[in-house]
Amino acid sequence: MNATPAARTAIYISGLSVTFSGFAAITNLSMEFRYGEIRAIIGPNGAGKTTLMDVITGKTRPAAGDVFLNKETNLAALDETAIARLGIGRKFQKPSVFEALRVRENLELAIRNGRGYADMVRSRLSERRHARVDEVLDTIGLAAEGARVAGTLSHGQKQWLEIGMLLVADPQVILLDEPVAGMTDHETGRTAELIAGLRSPERAVIVIEHDMDFVGEIADLVSVLHEGKLLGEGSMQSVRANPEVIRVYLGR
Repeated sequence: MNATPAARTAIYISGLSVTFSGFAAITNLSMEFRYGEIRAIIGPNGAGKTTLMDVITGKTRPAAGDVFLNKETNLAALDETAIARLGIGRKFQKPSVFEALRVRENLELAIRNGRGYADMVRSRLSERRHARVDEVLDTIGLAAEGARVAGTLSHGQKQWLEIGMLLVADPQVILLDEPVAGMTDHETGRTAELIAGLRSPERAVIVIEHDMDFVGEIADLVSVLHEGKLLGEGSMQSVRANPEVIRVYLGR
């Protein structure tokens, strides 16, 4: 199901190019990500998928092109911290939770915008923030694990916790890098349900993933990158039938 024509633009990219020591990682790329949409980005290794996320989040500066939030804020001119404060959250492939803290404490730290453990100990959360933490614990399926030390969670549960650490801040845009890598089939299915549940008219979700069955379950639209360019775009069904996509990626 594609986003409706009335859906607002979340991230607008035009003429984006990124080079590293003369190597063109992305070349003249134009894309648009909309609110209410879960977009999957697929493609072979080296296609430019992670570089694209790096640009959106301010980790990498483009050589040329525009990257706008809500068609009004130029992200290419901002650093990572400023972009995060605008409501753009990213989860990397390897979970980076605070393993020595309890599950709930991870979320409480995140809702304080990561000001540190000492601040968490000294200050008390408002009732509204406590309620938000409870809501997110339920969303990520860890309501019964709130008092558990995060380091004892399974790999999949750590991934869900990190998604929760993004959710407590109620971001406008969520970027997920290979969220089901290394998961069991059961964890993958649960993660598909979790990510599908993130769909909201006020949120855009962008997912990089190699598991095509998983992509088919969650994505409203699939974009295929190859050698830093947009090779194809459409439903999972149309992408799977695209001869060029089959040739450079799916047929491997």
